[in-house]
Amino acid sequence: MRNFVVTIDGKSYSVGVEEVGESVGEQVYAPAPSVEAPKPATQKAVTANGEKVLSPFPGLIKNILVADGASVKKDQPIIVLEAMKMDNEITAPCDGKVTLNVAKGANVETNAVLAVIG
Repeated sequence: MRNFVVTIDGKSYSVGVEEVGESVGEQVYAPAPSVEAPKPATQKAVTANGEKVLSPFPGLIKNILVADGASVKKDQPIIVLEAMKMDNEITAPCDGKVTLNVAKGANVETNAVLAVIG
């Protein structure tokens, strides 16, 4: 197994490639430096204090179910995140006022701050 870092559209991916058949010879490559991807322009800076609502996986913000500044209850659905053609409801982790950090149609990565409940 050989490990490579592939960069596509400014985003680095670590991939492993299994060799099949005879090997011509061993070549040694220096590992590529880790590159931090820029934050999407659709996310605004998080300035509110409170409980962060993080994206559990990468996906598309398909729908926002509450208005910015609305009061929400614990376990109330606030965002619909589409991943692998499935809709996933993201719920409020606690009671409070929601401050949205994403817009409908935005692509988000794992652990992106979707909202803050404070």
